[in-house]
Parts: sequence; C-alpha cells; structure tokens
Amino acid sequence: SAPLLRYKDESDQDKEYVGFATLPNQVHRKTVKKGFTFTIMVAGVSGLGKSTLINTLFLTDLYKDRKVPNAQEQINQTVNIVKHTISIEEKGIKLRLTIIDTPGFGDAVDNTESWKPIEDYIDQQFEQYFRDESGLNRRNIQDNRVHCCLYFISPFGHGLRPLDVACMKALQEKVNIVPVVAKADSLTQAEVYRKKMKIREEIKQYGINIYQFPECDSDEDEDFKNQDQILKDSIPFAVIGSNVQVESEGHKFRGRVYPWGLVEVENPAHSDFLLLRNMLMRTHMQDLKDVTGETHYENYRAQCIQNMTSSNQIEALTSMLLPVLPLFTFFFFF
Repeated sequence: SAPLLRYKDESDQDKEYVGFATLPNQVHRKTVKKGFTFTIMVAGVSGLGKSTLINTLFLTDLYKDRKVPNAQEQINQTVNIVKHTISIEEKGIKLRLTIIDTPGFGDAVDNTESWKPIEDYIDQQFEQYFRDESGLNRRNIQDNRVHCCLYFISPFGHGLRPLDVACMKALQEKVNIVPVVAKADSLTQAEVYRKKMKIREEIKQYGINIYQFPECDSDEDEDFKNQDQILKDSIPFAVIGSNVQVESEGHKFRGRVYPWGLVEVENPAHSDFLLLRNMLMRTHMQDLKDVTGETHYENYRAQCIQNMTSSNQIEALTSMLLPVLPLFTFFFFF
C-alpha cells in the first residue's frame, strides 16, 4: 500500500504544479545557445603594459603583429582605434570578446583633446545600436557598445595627471571606467597603498564618476559581502601582467624574474590581478553590460530623441511661419 500512497501524493503534487518554475532553465538554454558578447576598451599612455595585461587576462596573444613606433613617429602620432575580436569557449559557454585598443593616446607632444577619437568611437557604437534598434529588422542586432574601459594610470608620479582627469571626465557619462595602476611591481606595498589612497582622493576631488559596484542584497551570505567589500577597497586595481611562464621549486606560474626575487601575477599578495579578472569575468560582467544598456545608452538614446523632437518642432514652426512672412513684410513696409 505504501507505493500506492506515494504515487497518489506525487499525482496530487503534479496537479498543483503549473510549470513556470522551469522558466530560468528555458532562459538559460536559450542564452547559452545564442552566446554572449563583451567589449572592453583599454586606454592609457604607451609603455604601461596594456597589451601584456590583456594577453595575460585572456590567455591569448592579440598583439603578435604589432609594430612599436620609434621616437620620430611618436611626435606626430595620432590616436588610433584598433579592434580585436576573439571567440572563447569555456564549458560549452561561448563568448565573443572584443578588445578596443587606443595606441597613440597621450603620446604626442600636444595632447589637447587626444581623447576625442575614443569618445567619438563610443558614440558611434551607441549610434549604430540606436539605428539597428529603430530599424525594421531587429532580430539579429549585434551589440558592439563598449561595456568597460580599463583606464591605465602610470605608477610613476604622485597621482592622476591632468590628461587622466580630462580624459576620464570626458568619458564618465558614456562608459564604465575601471581605473588600473599599471606595473604595480615597480612599487612597494606601502607605495601602492599611498598611491591608491591618493588616486581615490583625486577621483572624488575632481568629481570623476567611475564604475560603482552594486550594493549587496541583505540576504547575501557574509563571505560574498566580504569579497564585495574587498573589491570596492581595491580600486584602483594595482596589477602586473606577464606572458612568461616561470618555474620555481617545481611550481610553474606566470610571473617576472628580478634580481631580488620572483613576482607571481596571480598571487594576491603581489597584485590585484586575480581580483580584476574575477570582477570582469566571474562576478560583474553582466552588471557592466546592464549599466551600459540601462544608464549610458539610455542617456544617449534620450538625448537623440530629444534632439529629433526639437528639430521636428523647429521644422513645423518654420513651415507655419513661411506663408505668413511675406504678409508681415508687406504690412511692415506699408
């Protein structure tokens, strides 16, 4: 009789079960099949290890054919926008990753508005997405909007340079800015701490809006809250990049060899590389995309619609006034 009773209970439960609880599974299957896209822009003066860090982050070599300009070429160098797109697959999940590099930024003698090509590129991607979204065929819209800008800050000097401030202020309403202190192995731990405090202080002083990590929900566990707080306290991330495999005591790792010892890229005691990679890939990729779509792009879209409305109103007013103007002129002269 026991099996019959169990069968009856299961049958009763099925009658009360509608089935919409499987919706997350349906969405998961659909999104996995479609794949994901993510676009990162790297900005900062040359020589800060931007290319090396990108290669280290994604375990690839995007810059093998790159030609480094000589001193004479750098005098008149303009800012270029170079786009690299790679497809990555991990555990059946496909990601189309796009890296936007900005060689030439900050390298000229006169760097007045050298960030303008970067700003224009971000706007162009918004414009293209707006056109596709407003078009007739909206089924296969490709999202090339820039979701994150890693802004590289020099480890030398006392904080942000005027160019850093001007560039970040120009981009702050258009893209999620994540500040990064490059080549952190050139600083002691005390210097890294002071550098971070100084940069955070200047970001607040100049009113620069960088990417803000979302607040934790009240039901999150303590471990997650601690990790989130560590991320917030790590801004700007002090990072090291290396494509070289180093071996020490039978242990292989990516790092750098110095006369005084070894530096491990993925050692949290040596740099914030792991924190940055986890933030970009594991914990905040979707939030970076959401903020791009719901805040930066929506602001651009609202401005476009407002401009279109204003121009239409001016045209309508002009068309109304044109027939009246000859009469007005006649009575005026009369």
